[in-house]
Amino acid sequence: MDEFYAMTLVATALVLLAAFSSLIAFRFGAPLLLLFLLIGLVAGVDGLGIEFSNNSLAYVLGSIALAIILFDSGYGTSLQSFKLSAIPALTLATVGVLMTATLFGALAYFLLDFSYLEGVLLGSIVASTDAAAVFFLLRIGGINIRDRVRSSLEVESGTNDPMAIFLTMALVQVLSAGESYGGLDLDLVRLFVEQMGIGLALGLIGGALIVFVLKRIAVERGLAPIFMLAMALLVFSYTGAVGGSGFLAVYVAGIYAGSQKIPARASITRFQDGMTWLAQIVMFLVLGLLATPSQFPSILLPAVLLGFFLVFVARPLAVWVCLLPFDFTQRETGFIAWVGLRGAVSILLAILPILGNLEDGQTYFNVAFIVVMISLVLQGWTIKPVARKLGLIIPPRIGAIDKLELDLPGSANHELLAYRVVAESPVLRGERIPRWAMPSLVIRDGKSMRYQYAGRLRENDQVYLFIAPGYSKLLDRLFASKAPVEEDDSEFFGMFAISPGTRVDDLDQAYGPLTVTESERAKTIAELISHRLGGQADYADRVRLGTIVLIVRDLDETGHVSSVGVSLEPVAPATNLPIFLNIRELAHAIRDYLRRKRAERTKVAAGEK
Repeated sequence: MDEFYAMTLVATALVLLAAFSSLIAFRFGAPLLLLFLLIGLVAGVDGLGIEFSNNSLAYVLGSIALAIILFDSGYGTSLQSFKLSAIPALTLATVGVLMTATLFGALAYFLLDFSYLEGVLLGSIVASTDAAAVFFLLRIGGINIRDRVRSSLEVESGTNDPMAIFLTMALVQVLSAGESYGGLDLDLVRLFVEQMGIGLALGLIGGALIVFVLKRIAVERGLAPIFMLAMALLVFSYTGAVGGSGFLAVYVAGIYAGSQKIPARASITRFQDGMTWLAQIVMFLVLGLLATPSQFPSILLPAVLLGFFLVFVARPLAVWVCLLPFDFTQRETGFIAWVGLRGAVSILLAILPILGNLEDGQTYFNVAFIVVMISLVLQGWTIKPVARKLGLIIPPRIGAIDKLELDLPGSANHELLAYRVVAESPVLRGERIPRWAMPSLVIRDGKSMRYQYAGRLRENDQVYLFIAPGYSKLLDRLFASKAPVEEDDSEFFGMFAISPGTRVDDLDQAYGPLTVTESERAKTIAELISHRLGGQADYADRVRLGTIVLIVRDLDETGHVSSVGVSLEPVAPATNLPIFLNIRELAHAIRDYLRRKRAERTKVAAGEK
């Protein structure tokens, strides 16, 4: 019993230490997930001496944690974003993973004492991007980029795990059976189609079931998040038990559930955020504890070379080939290639050769661990400066917002929002709240009063409003602080603006010839942009028409395009070699970022003195 309490104490202390490390990460810009991994590594057998070598338990815990992360990733992905980026993202998640694995495997064949099939197995282990790392850096790291680029990265990271898991499991089975490599096995193709098909179908069914239960059954508000998480894990485990991809199923279920209006949504979202953080901490800590750094020196040089090859050659080439048919610029393709972070998924998959009793099973794990460390250090620390250097950071439409969404009982037809009035917000400058919003309460200096008796709003007032579902973004501008940049940023939004009601045919006569069809010539600019983007345009979206680029500068209250910028600078598709060849430009971006961080730390230290 004393041993049980000691283990609980150590585990709790590690989780608390990982949670507190987030303060360091946010202050110094360090990749937070790397810190979680390092804490587990330092606490392990070659550090503080905690011995953990149960590979089976680590794989089970890691798989459950990954399922929780993937469900939350899908839950936070809007259906519109998924539709916008589904085809390029799924191409990256399938063809991209396969191409990355084969390229990586070829070099592993030369650097390690592996057969080519064993090299491809190692490539499959590290071929997928990590959903936890990508979602954290893009959503929490403050990187605001074009919606299609961000969505492609997020959807890819959520859907490429099943492909990598399938390849790894299949190759482990082949190598365990001692079979020689005889080319593409049709049985493997059939098994892949079967797993993905079952995963997709049961994911949709599971998502619909989750929504049905939460909508139709009187679930206690505090139990609603538990019901959702339990049913998500039920979808994951049942799909895997019947031969499907549980990871794909739980991600699809998350997308479906997140796209529906369900009760207690605010409570569920907060609970999901907490569980995802816990899942990430547990997964990275456990995998860090499992590693034995004293074994690294024997394979350090080839592992480092493989890591750099993956970052600078294999991933960029695979991304470049996969995105050639799609409307991405050279810089966007380069950024997507750079955000190919490896993380806990690769380390988790590296356990499978050990569980499959493969010869050199520990070598797979050690090499994968070093590759992940290189990826998190090199890419995780530089994503924001690279995005800024490539000119992909979108100027903010509005400033900071202090908003809280509150739950209403049952399936109410209204939402309740609470805004804190911040300095320089439009409501302080006299702009009125729209008629369709119903302000009901103002809290000022700890005292509550009806809105109609509160008079003119003041800074730090808390305003509670009832609105129709889906209209919350329209109020954000009123309660947001002033944006730190000018609205018409010519570098990003084009050199001049045109009316969204301009006919495409008129634009063609002035700046043509444009790459438009006869049916598109009769449309307005706004109609053309929405048509090209799949029915709904968003802030900063871009559409290329031959020699010009149209950029969405702003939307009106109904969500329609209200201002369009025009860039006459030729922006050709990414047909040249991947941008990673320009190492000098990338090095300059990293150097400038590190100098700026050093200057900020020096300034803070001087202020503290």
